[in-house]
Amino acid sequence: MESSSGTTLKKPVKAVLFDFDGTLSTLRAGWEETMAPMMKEAIAGSRQLTQEEAEALDREISDYIDQSTGIQTIFQMRWLADQVAKKGWNEQVLGEWEYKAEYNRRLLETVQRRIADLEEGKLRASDYLMKGSEAFLELLHARGIEMFVASGTDHPDVVNEAKVLGVYAYFKEIAGAPVGRADCSKEKVMRDLLEQKGFRSDELAIIGDGKVEIRIARENGALALGLASDENEREGINPVKLERLKTAGANRIAGDFTNTAEWLEWLGLDSK
Repeated sequence: MESSSGTTLKKPVKAVLFDFDGTLSTLRAGWEETMAPMMKEAIAGSRQLTQEEAEALDREISDYIDQSTGIQTIFQMRWLADQVAKKGWNEQVLGEWEYKAEYNRRLLETVQRRIADLEEGKLRASDYLMKGSEAFLELLHARGIEMFVASGTDHPDVVNEAKVLGVYAYFKEIAGAPVGRADCSKEKVMRDLLEQKGFRSDELAIIGDGKVEIRIARENGALALGLASDENEREGINPVKLERLKTAGANRIAGDFTNTAEWLEWLGLDSK
């Protein structure tokens, strides 16, 4: 467990907003390894890159993916379209939605294989959930905490994957990226919690592995809890995410949900 500030709750939270991929689910683990080569192919086109050009492009793409983690995929594809046009190496410049369709096609090949393994009984849902997450969700549910999900992944996919993993019923609402629209579901859900559902900012916590949700929490006065998850091991600290979340201003940071007593303490809840 890590702490990046001395913030302490004076009262228990009443609602928790979760990011999904990399925070609860690891069904999409490795998405960076799908996105990076696709971006490189699109930018380079048929150009034979020099070693210096290739290394510089790899760094540029890696840096962008790192700092954009958590945003809606379409905005990442908008950056890609801009870079293809800017570099001028590839004569074929597609639109952001075309790039997104190709990225989704590639990523869903992996996701669907994993879901098939679950449906065939080769693996269990717990094999694709962060360690301790099921017990943590159950404890929050037992205490009457309202739980929500907001994700940059397309809405139908998030809903389906939550059902596949057996956690769908825990959430009052699941909001993924609206299909065909470039809107930020995370900001919208936070606004709805504050303006329509009547929660005060000090009654809310956001838990996620990206700087986007941490920023939204800090801007709205909610508790910002970071999950520096190692998506392959599903437990322990990922040092890259740890630094990202510290920089973003997370109030507390953990690598998984196994220490439920400490998580409950952070949320101002009785661990008994």
